[in-house]
Amino acid sequence: MIFDEIVLFTYIFSLSIILIFGSHGFIMIYYHHKYRKNNPLPKESHDEDLITIQLPMYNEMYVAERLIHAICEIDYPKDKLEIQVLDDSNDETVNIVANVVKQKQAEGFDIQHIRRTNRSGFKAGALKEGLLTAKGKYVAIFDADFIPKKNFLHKTLKYFTNDKIGLVQTRWEHMNEDFSILTRIQALALDGHFVIEQTVRNKSGFFIQFNGTGGVWLKECIEDAGNWHADTLTEDLDLSYRAQLRGWKFVYLRDFTTPAELPTEMNALKAQQFRWTKGAIETGVKLLPMVWKGKIPFRVKMQATFNLTNNFVFPFTLLAGILNVPLIFIKNAGPYWNFFNFMAIFVVAFISTFLFYLFAQRDVHSDWRKKITLFPLFMAGSMGFALNNTRAVMEGLMNRKSEFVRTPKFKVEKKTDKPSQSVKNKYMGRTKVQASTYVELMLAGYCLIGVGAAIYFMEIAALPFQLMFFFGFATVSIMSLRQSFIKKEA
Repeated sequence: MIFDEIVLFTYIFSLSIILIFGSHGFIMIYYHHKYRKNNPLPKESHDEDLITIQLPMYNEMYVAERLIHAICEIDYPKDKLEIQVLDDSNDETVNIVANVVKQKQAEGFDIQHIRRTNRSGFKAGALKEGLLTAKGKYVAIFDADFIPKKNFLHKTLKYFTNDKIGLVQTRWEHMNEDFSILTRIQALALDGHFVIEQTVRNKSGFFIQFNGTGGVWLKECIEDAGNWHADTLTEDLDLSYRAQLRGWKFVYLRDFTTPAELPTEMNALKAQQFRWTKGAIETGVKLLPMVWKGKIPFRVKMQATFNLTNNFVFPFTLLAGILNVPLIFIKNAGPYWNFFNFMAIFVVAFISTFLFYLFAQRDVHSDWRKKITLFPLFMAGSMGFALNNTRAVMEGLMNRKSEFVRTPKFKVEKKTDKPSQSVKNKYMGRTKVQASTYVELMLAGYCLIGVGAAIYFMEIAALPFQLMFFFGFATVSIMSLRQSFIKKEA
């Protein structure tokens, strides 16, 4: 009986945390409608000030040349454009970049190939070092897998309408969304952030974030906020909050996009999710005390807190997934029916999350009805990432430092590319399987027992969630194992 009560209490507590964060979607939807017409207004024209474009990269041999060519095609006077290729690579990328930089210099571009003796500070360190010699009033930043549009600068610079605008951020567009079911699910997930969260927070006067790429900074803003710091894995989120705490304002452009690649491989996606999750927790630990001491409205403090702590949902999702199985047996053996009737309220979190992503798809996609059908797979995938992201949360809380792991790029550009297209390259091949992958596989087997128990006891309400946990852990672990043993290209 005591064991049953401990399980019940822990499960209800976990679901309560999930309910709090999950129901936040209702708040986003409310503000989405309240401030729907509160769009940022650009100037009719802008001065053609000197612009520095920074291109941080590390071992990007497949996409480096494409990026540099795209940057040099941006519509802006050559004599007002400075390009810094911040290259920390230690492979063939170095020679590729050197050759294309030499070519562009011969064409009259002010472009430098900046190398460092070490990767101190990783991306943040590279950006900071480049800023020391940057001549531009504004600094645009692009990761190697992005392809900015030709009118990027003319479009974004018009939104620096006063001296307190420190950043203009564009929405990510997913040029390889249709590559596979994995990329389509990622696109659905990211649209929630880029279409609803960023837009709503910006229009409502809440803090938003620079997304690491596809944006333009006022150089003075970066310097005033304390420059780039390398003490978190999300240097972009960290600088964004420090700048806004200093009174700088940001502008988010939902309707102007910058195309980019999505990870096409599970281990790369897991590494990316780990970095984003851990970095957000590190940033929360670092900056939330400053947020609550800052002279900003209470509602802004609350939204900042939700934004920096929402990854706490993963440990409690993992806990709920583990406790789901014994709960099926407890329900059918003990006098706890009132507890289980009460648990129906937690479906609210599921409804809130669904509506959040529904509005995100409906706002920007004509085929939103088709895209939203992926929602059950997205939920299953989120559950499958629970262990991976729980590790990230724990490491972030314990201040355990780790290397900035880059996401491999495959130069997948066409939306018509077939899922069967080979994505092998020198950055993808046999790797050591992490112990957590085997744990995910065991969790899949464990959840399969829960599926069987739900069927045996006719627990129809529990069955969909058990199936999603099983499918999520099984898919994540099997794809990770399979891709760990792919033969690397010579």
